[in-house]
Amino acid sequence: MIERRPFESLGGANHGWLNAKHHFSFANYYDPKRMSWGNLRVWNDDEIAAGSGFPPHPHADMEIVTYVRDGAITHEDSLGNKGRTVAGDVQVMSAGTGIRHAEYNAEPDLTRIFQIWIEPTRRGEAPSWGSKPFPKGERSGQFVVLASGFDGDDDALPIRTDARIVAATLKAGDSADYPLG
Repeated sequence: MIERRPFESLGGANHGWLNAKHHFSFANYYDPKRMSWGNLRVWNDDEIAAGSGFPPHPHADMEIVTYVRDGAITHEDSLGNKGRTVAGDVQVMSAGTGIRHAEYNAEPDLTRIFQIWIEPTRRGEAPSWGSKPFPKGERSGQFVVLASGFDGDDDALPIRTDARIVAATLKAGDSADYPLG
């Protein structure tokens, strides 16, 4: 069952350079009733101060999707991938058998992201990274698939799990439907 979680009810921590809100137990926030939702393990709402970020650190067997809400995030990893993902765009890192990466806000202003971690249903594959623009005009009033593990979602970034991440851009008072099932 989908549960509405008001922003003020989320766990989190303010580290100065990082103000993070957690929908599920993460880092020093622990709530046994909020561990995951199926394979969805993490949904963090992060604000990253200008000129700061996450130094190199490892991941394995996790699909990590970053949606940049404001600003930009710069990625660099042990595979030699480097990239800058800007507001409205998405990056996916499939950690697979293991990868080290760093993410920084190299911008002069605050960067805001959603970081989403999904446990893969296909494990033990080589790690990968990619990013893609998703212009807001193309999703105005309708849902667009940003990342997917399903055949047929050719315009989405690939993930190694049976999930689909969608987004829509709506004006105040507008609505859009997305059929489930």
